[in-house]
Amino acid sequence: MGIIVGTLALFVVLSVFSGLRDFSLSFSNTIDPDLKANPIQGKSFFISPAQEKQISAIEGIASYSKVVEERVLFFFDGKEQVTYLKGVDANYTKINDVSQNLYNGKWLRYNTAEVVVGYGITQKLSLGLFDFNNAFEVYVPRKGKALIESEAEAFNKAELIPIGIYAISEDLDSKYVFADLRLSQDLLEYKPNQVSAVEFKLKPNADEAKITEKLNAVFDNKIEIKNRAQLNATLYKMLNTENIAVYLIFTLVIIIALFNLIGALIMMILDKKSNLKTLYNLGSEVKDLKKIFLLQGSLLTIFGGIVGLILGIFVVIIQQQFRLIMITESLPYPVVFSIQNVLIVMGTIIALGFISSWIASSRVTKKLLD
Repeated sequence: MGIIVGTLALFVVLSVFSGLRDFSLSFSNTIDPDLKANPIQGKSFFISPAQEKQISAIEGIASYSKVVEERVLFFFDGKEQVTYLKGVDANYTKINDVSQNLYNGKWLRYNTAEVVVGYGITQKLSLGLFDFNNAFEVYVPRKGKALIESEAEAFNKAELIPIGIYAISEDLDSKYVFADLRLSQDLLEYKPNQVSAVEFKLKPNADEAKITEKLNAVFDNKIEIKNRAQLNATLYKMLNTENIAVYLIFTLVIIIALFNLIGALIMMILDKKSNLKTLYNLGSEVKDLKKIFLLQGSLLTIFGGIVGLILGIFVVIIQQQFRLIMITESLPYPVVFSIQNVLIVMGTIIALGFISSWIASSRVTKKLLD
């Protein structure tokens, strides 16, 4: 029973953390592409028509989008906010699902001054859609001005038209203002073929390593290619650390439960001492007598682990299908059934069970049988 309960607890907790991991990453995955090319030096790089043609010919790339990204100052009705202006082209909605996460309004039209703003930014600026009484302005510092005599010389300025509000997560909702690529390039004084990054969407089962290698060849290794895990290295590291910590804590629970197994096997060895002496006198070797209890302990562990896993899988599938435990009225507690978790739990149980049985069976010695 101790092994069954320990196995059940370990599997359910790992499944819950897998669900929480996927739930946490779903927010960043909405914004982040499969691959992103950033400049190794500086804030921008150039992409030529010939390079774009080469990119389109790479097998495994479903689509790509040129983007411009920079922290700038936004101003509305006496309030100001410094955040990222992200200029995107017409392919951007093919890269991610941000246009499907609009809280209000619609996605921007290209070659216009229309923008889509994060919900957090609208809250801070008290900004609404289609407010023609107050201008939503963006200020971008101009380059190469040693002596500034007026505001016009210090900043590139534009009036924007908010037509959509996106809502994903608290952090992301305060991060971006999406605008047309050409408008953003003009504000930042970029040339038409100058971008901050190129974002890629890959086809299913595409070879990420080969695509990365080919993209580096296209750009002569002057860019840095990052996947989603690398773009969110801190978040992935935190989630992996939490997962390992929980695994170790509940493995300790199983170890404590296996002390009962060790005790039970030792009690059985003492109870069957006379029988063991008989077998020993009949010619059985000590190592063969040890194998009896090693096998018995291993079978108990394996049987208990299988039963615990079956119960754990049942609990996880029930939660997935019927949403019995809710975080909010509309959000069920996330769980994920994973073969990887099944293998981790079964491997842990078998390994610890074998060690426990070996420790207990080692009490069968020649001295005990004399």
